[in-house]
Amino acid sequence: MQNKGFVKVIAVALTLVCLFYLSFSAVTHHYEKKAAEMGPAGQAYLDSMKNERVWLGVYTLKRCQELQISLGLDLQGGMNVILEVSVPDVIKSLAGENAADPTFQKALAQAQKQANESTGDVIELFVKNYQQLSGMNHLGGVFTARLRSEGITPNSTDADVQRVLTDEVKAAVGNSYEVLRTRIDRFGVAQPNIQTLEGKGQLGQIMVEMPGIKEPERVRKLLQGSANLEFWETYNAGEISAALATLDNRLAQTDKAASDTTATAVAATDTVKAAADTAKTSAEPSLAAFKKDADKKADAAANKELEAFKAQHPLFGVLLQDVVSPQNCVIGIAQARDTAAVNRMLQSELARDILPADLRTYWGVKASDMIKGDYYELYALKATDGKAAMAGDMVEGARDDYDEFHRPCVSMTMNTEGAREWAVLTRNNIKRCVAIVLDGYVYSAPTVQNEISGGVSSITGNFTTEDTKDLANVLRSGKMPAPAKIVQEEMVGPSLGAASIQAGFTACVVAFVALMVFMCVYYGFIPGMVANGALILNFFFTFGVLTSFQAALTMSGIAGMVLSLGMAVDANVLIYERTKEELRAGKNIKQALADGYGNAFSAIFDSNLTSIITAVILFYFGTGPIRGFATTLIIGICASFFTAVWMTRIVYEHFMNKDKWLNLKFNTKLSRGFLENTNVQFMTFYRRSFTIFAVFLAVCLVSLGVRGLSKGIDFTGGRNFVVQFEQQVTPEEVSSAIADKVHAVDPEANVSALALGTDGRTVRLTTNYRIEDNADGIDEQVEHFIYEGLKEHNLIKADYATFIDRDNHKGGSIISSQKVGPSVAEDMTRGAIVSVILSLVAIFLYILIRFRNVAFSVGCVISLTVDTLIIIGIYSLCWGWMPFSLEVDQTFIGAVLTAIGYSINDKVVVFDRIREYLGLYPNRERRRLFNDSLNHTLSRTIMTSGTTLLVLLCILFLGGDSVRSFSFAMILGVIFGTLSSIFLAAPIAYLTLSKRERKEGKAVATA
Repeated sequence: MQNKGFVKVIAVALTLVCLFYLSFSAVTHHYEKKAAEMGPAGQAYLDSMKNERVWLGVYTLKRCQELQISLGLDLQGGMNVILEVSVPDVIKSLAGENAADPTFQKALAQAQKQANESTGDVIELFVKNYQQLSGMNHLGGVFTARLRSEGITPNSTDADVQRVLTDEVKAAVGNSYEVLRTRIDRFGVAQPNIQTLEGKGQLGQIMVEMPGIKEPERVRKLLQGSANLEFWETYNAGEISAALATLDNRLAQTDKAASDTTATAVAATDTVKAAADTAKTSAEPSLAAFKKDADKKADAAANKELEAFKAQHPLFGVLLQDVVSPQNCVIGIAQARDTAAVNRMLQSELARDILPADLRTYWGVKASDMIKGDYYELYALKATDGKAAMAGDMVEGARDDYDEFHRPCVSMTMNTEGAREWAVLTRNNIKRCVAIVLDGYVYSAPTVQNEISGGVSSITGNFTTEDTKDLANVLRSGKMPAPAKIVQEEMVGPSLGAASIQAGFTACVVAFVALMVFMCVYYGFIPGMVANGALILNFFFTFGVLTSFQAALTMSGIAGMVLSLGMAVDANVLIYERTKEELRAGKNIKQALADGYGNAFSAIFDSNLTSIITAVILFYFGTGPIRGFATTLIIGICASFFTAVWMTRIVYEHFMNKDKWLNLKFNTKLSRGFLENTNVQFMTFYRRSFTIFAVFLAVCLVSLGVRGLSKGIDFTGGRNFVVQFEQQVTPEEVSSAIADKVHAVDPEANVSALALGTDGRTVRLTTNYRIEDNADGIDEQVEHFIYEGLKEHNLIKADYATFIDRDNHKGGSIISSQKVGPSVAEDMTRGAIVSVILSLVAIFLYILIRFRNVAFSVGCVISLTVDTLIIIGIYSLCWGWMPFSLEVDQTFIGAVLTAIGYSINDKVVVFDRIREYLGLYPNRERRRLFNDSLNHTLSRTIMTSGTTLLVLLCILFLGGDSVRSFSFAMILGVIFGTLSSIFLAAPIAYLTLSKRERKEGKAVATA
């Protein structure tokens, strides 16, 4: 084997990388376990260790937590939403008064309708429609008033306007992204995931994943609320230092203050809006000095001294004064866990009597960089007539820039009214700070150097380029036309997630053990254990690489990992079967093994690459769990190729070079002679196989026409609620109970129910009730309908609060929910159709390029199309009859694409052998050549299909409801994919090749 040293280096490097990234999970688990043993004090311990370097002298505990293996929402519970910024609303806002023009409105309405019916871009369609409707009028005049700062004039071309509109929409999405990110961070969600969804017709969409959420209504309001940008006047710290000192002393003298100081470990609240501020006198002792001394001495005396200081200074004991400057508006700094205690003291009746009435306090949005730890600055703001001095909706534009000294800064532009107010505000606050506040948090508080007239300002400071980009986004949020609206939502309870983990773990272990036992039983102990070692390495590499990408592990991802194990066996089977052929040809074990690896390489490479093609398409068009599955599958395929083709060969060569393992036969008493020397004349009965496939296909097509498919809400839009009962119920009685309530308000709404599992206690409810209405409260209204309907029919005993609590199932409750808006459903439908067609086209082109013969491409695509239609048809025939859901949703499309990828594997192996024989025996009769190729690969075909089915059966019976439909579709794909390879793809290629050669005048045998 050449390049053996290079392979070893790669293997060692990959092992070290995987161990490195997996180590973060071990370190995090160690400290979390230690905290759990401490009981109630555990969280405070984790908070204190958050910024301590706990691994390799470099990584803090907080960073280790960020780099550990994260679980998807379906495994740990939580909330997943997709929000959408309305592109038409942004366009209307930018048009100003011109949005009332009938031509403008008609062009925009047509564009929105066309975009919903296709994958077109709303902006591009709007520009084209306006050009057609307005004649010679240019869009420059429509948008000049609002976009003059972006270079748009009445003479601007429509292409320039389209470019700027696209940039403005992206900026609006960026603004929403920043606002949402900050809100979620301050909400206290552990390891949230937020990302913009660009491409695939998703301009304007943002996906948010929040583990551990238990209050979905609160989150909905948080995410969908309008951004509130304000500019505030401020107090200097020195102006209220005496008042703060008085408050600190008075708090120490009261019993109430003593109770307040015991609560300093309470977590920070969502919105910290205080009614007072803090300061210090020059004679006061320094809390930071006490803390530093305590850390240094680390003895009981120092800790007592610290506690005594806190008792004497309840306010300054948690609000550090060391960073306060008398000329600055920052009046203190506190740890995140102490902010709630500070708020309570500053909002107390005592504080209202002492502090100025117009004082407002807001926390900084980011942790301070002036002191180590999770500390936040508190700002003293001054109310003007009880509110901010200036609203943020007067900001016309903002961008990150550089000043004359090439330092990062932010350039801000006001509209006409804003310019006047800004001039007054800056004139009255020269040498004082003006605070920029968004959603109740201070993002920046620059000092005014002089009056700013004209409405154009430059904000400078100790900024990085990232800081200026963030601040520019904050300032632009003041002119957002509308808040982002939730168009898709999924809520999973933690207990359901725990059940998914157990099911996934069980399926994985059983499948893994079954494969290992099978390989040893069929090929012998040593070959089986070498292949099993490759499986273990494959699993390790897949898990390690997945962790390094910081990808969340989902149930679909586990299914992808398990499936990749089954497909990984395919490479070992190909090598072993080819090696057995070489041994039967009389070669010694070393030569047979070398030739086995060499001759199997092209088939392994082609089959893996075609699977990756479909997985990449699946990743591009899928979202959420489907992407997780595709990611895991791609990594698993690459890992299996490396371990099976190169790592196992190194192992064999290592031992055989030492004259060991020279008597290997790659079979056992149980498998010896199985499917060897078969001589089935497959090409003689292709007419019968075509007829059987045609009849089966016709039945499926008739069912599709008559029964249709059970479409999930991914493709229709609607809401799903999975309800768990304490007693057995039927879907019919549940559906009837809910329908009475829903139809009383909306007679046209659909309500259906489906039993999940086999215990009769879990039902999934589906309704499209007012799914197109984004008004607040609709989701809660549906939940009330469900609760009231079930309660009146005595199907549940829980109260409403318990019923909607995803973590409390006593008396019956909702354990998960999902919402898909109509616009998202349309996008998914288009994406599903395009992804399947694109997969078939991509495979056709790859086979054509790789095999240089259109006969193989035709055979592949026709058989794959038949496979796909049969799978879909069987879903049509069987839905409603199986003990699990056979809805057509994103998961089903993922299964179809994966089945296409698997099916092409088998066909590529067969065609690779045919191509090899065409080169070795160019004059052999074509019918014999095809029959020989099928017979010689029959053992591999049966073996790989059997091992993959073994894995899929484990997933079907042990993997849980969320992947049961997926595994069923894959089982159909493996069965019909294998049959179509032998009885459809190969005969079609044979007939096409024979017809072509007859036309070229070559002598070939007739069918």
